[in-house]
Amino acid sequence: MALRRVRGMLLRLVRRRALAIAVGLALVIPAAWIEFSGRFDAWWMEGLALVVGATGLAILWTGLTGVAPDWVDDET
Repeated sequence: MALRRVRGMLLRLVRRRALAIAVGLALVIPAAWIEFSGRFDAWWMEGLALVVGATGLAILWTGLTGVAPDWVDDET
């Protein structure tokens, strides 16, 4: 049940483009700082930074380009 709520929140987030851009940047900037600063040598922090950064980039890109349609009808 909790997974459905998280999925619903994510779907509502990407529909609001400005909020998606803000959340994407909020995830990408700290992840990039952790990844490129070299201050953190723990393997799990670098892995977590990669996952959070990739998620942030995906949300940011969706906010910039908009949501793609599920299908396209060729019968025109």
